[in-house]
Order: sequence, then C-alpha cells, then structure tokens
Amino acid sequence: MADPRFYRNHGPVTLGALCAKLGLAPPPDGMAAIADVAGLEGAGPQHLSFYNGARDQKQAFARSRAGFCLVPEAGAEGAPDGMTLLPVKSVGHAFAAAAALFYPEHGQALWPQQAIDPSARIGAGAALAPHVTVGAGAEIGERTRIGPGSAIGPGVAVGRDCEIGAGVTITHAYIGDGVVILPGARIGSPGFGFASSKEGHAKLPQLGRVIVQDQVEIGANTTIDRGALGDTVIGEGTKIDNLVMVGHNVHIGRHCFIISQVGIAGSCEIGDFVVLAGQVGLGDHVRIGTGARFAGQSGLPSNTSYPGGTDYGGLPARPIREWVRDLAAIKALRRQTEKK
Repeated sequence: MADPRFYRNHGPVTLGALCAKLGLAPPPDGMAAIADVAGLEGAGPQHLSFYNGARDQKQAFARSRAGFCLVPEAGAEGAPDGMTLLPVKSVGHAFAAAAALFYPEHGQALWPQQAIDPSARIGAGAALAPHVTVGAGAEIGERTRIGPGSAIGPGVAVGRDCEIGAGVTITHAYIGDGVVILPGARIGSPGFGFASSKEGHAKLPQLGRVIVQDQVEIGANTTIDRGALGDTVIGEGTKIDNLVMVGHNVHIGRHCFIISQVGIAGSCEIGDFVVLAGQVGLGDHVRIGTGARFAGQSGLPSNTSYPGGTDYGGLPARPIREWVRDLAAIKALRRQTEKK
C-alpha cells in the first residue's frame, strides 16, 4: 500500500465507480467501498489487487485476503472465498487505470516554492550547502551534510551523520544513518513499469518507496527506482559503485558489493554478502543466495535462481569452473577447426 507521506489517496472509491472507469458491467453491489490498491500479499478485505495468471503469483493469489481482484477474462483458478473477481481484457492496463483513480498525482514529487519548506525538520548540526531544496514534511538528521544543488523530496527522511554529494535527488525514500551518497545519484524515481498493447504503452503507477539502511554507500550517477507497490530495499552496509541501475522492488541484502555498470532488473532478490562485478546484468525476478559472487559481464536470465556460497561467470551465468571448462572446450574446438 502507498505510504501517505509520499502519496495522497483520493479513495475510497465505490465498486460501481471503479467498474465505470474500467468499462465493466455494473456490479450487483455497486456501493461497496474500496479503500486502496495493494499487492496480493499485503491486501485486505477493503483493497483492490490484481492477478495476471502468472505461475509465480498462484500461491499468493490463493492466500490473498484482497476483497477485490482484477483477473484475466479467461478466468482465474484458485480464488479465495469471498474475493470479488473483476475479469478484464488486460490486467495491467486495468490496474494502471484503477491505481490512477486512487492516486492521480502519483508521478513526480511536488517541490516547494522556497528552498526549505517551513514544515521540514533539520537536525542539530546538519549542514546544507547553497541551492539545496528540502520538501514539505522532510526530515534531515543530526550532523548530516548535503552538497550544493541537491533536492530532498517531500516526506523523505534522511538519518544522522549522512554525507550527500552535490546534485543528488532523493524522493519517496527513507535513508538510514551514516549513509554516503555520491554526486548525481537519483534515488526514488518511478520504476520502469508499463502495460503494453498494440495501442502503445500505459504507465503503471509506481506507489512504493526506497529503503536505504544504515552505513550504505551509493556511487555517483547511480539510480535506484522506487517500488511499484512494495519497497526497493538496500541492506545495511552494502556498497554500490558508480553508474549502477537498481530497478523497482529489488531487495539487496546486507554488506553486498555491487560494482560499476551493473544493471539489476525489477523484483530481484539478492542475499547478504553477494558480489556483482562490473557490468553484470540481472533479468527480472532473479534470486541470488548469500555469499554468491559473479565475475564481470556475467548475465543472469530472468526467473533464475543461484545458490549462495558459489562463484559464477559467463552468459548465462553458471558455476565458474564450468564456465572456464566451456571456454577451454570452445578454444580447443577452434584450434581443431583451424588445423583442418
């Protein structure tokens, strides 16, 4: 569910009004109230959720407590008792329209008309360089220093003893204590989520947050997108190099090393003490166990899992000894071919 510090909910919305917005037939119980949108696992009886029929969502759908759920026109097996199903042609497009009904101002943060909004709270000993902007309700912790031209969005909380470089943008985020953010980083921008069809691409509202835990370092010009409905999380003590891309709903564990030009697609789960060397690329929904390490330019396809405590390399990534043997076999085959 969306954090009220960052998003204004225009609900509740009646079921009848929602169906009218989505072009669905009027329901028998049109006056039933829907309070908010939520993911399958976090939804309650007063919430609207969505299920697109994907295999990895089946268990969450069966367990969900959502009172209302958008599902494919073909139907959805395993719906919990009491859930009102709303069959639609495109679940993604329908959810985008529904979320926009609750959160019409879901896009960018609303910046203040003056540099420091009067409702912002600045801790003792904090130092703000020239041209820093701090939005309404934001909090800056004690002894935190913010470089020139940086922008802290409405509702953002920054902890104590942080170092934030010049030209940094932080929105829709909570930042822990002792965090270092180098110049040009962008934290909390909308995730890259769209519902696509022959008519084009409809933007899916991104209503989540970014949580950066204590003692994290984030490199120059690195971007970390906020979650779609849940959170993007960077675990305690993790160090992220320059020019890294972290997609929406990614969970990165504690004390990881993520080196320059790594790209992490949405909804990846990365365990503690993981090392991603330069230019490693992760598809969406990748799972990595604690202590795994990946050689530079490794490629991890979507929906794959990698046990912890192992070194990997190659494209697709595989245990590094296997990768080295494969390279040696290819080299030997080339030599044989050249001799012929």
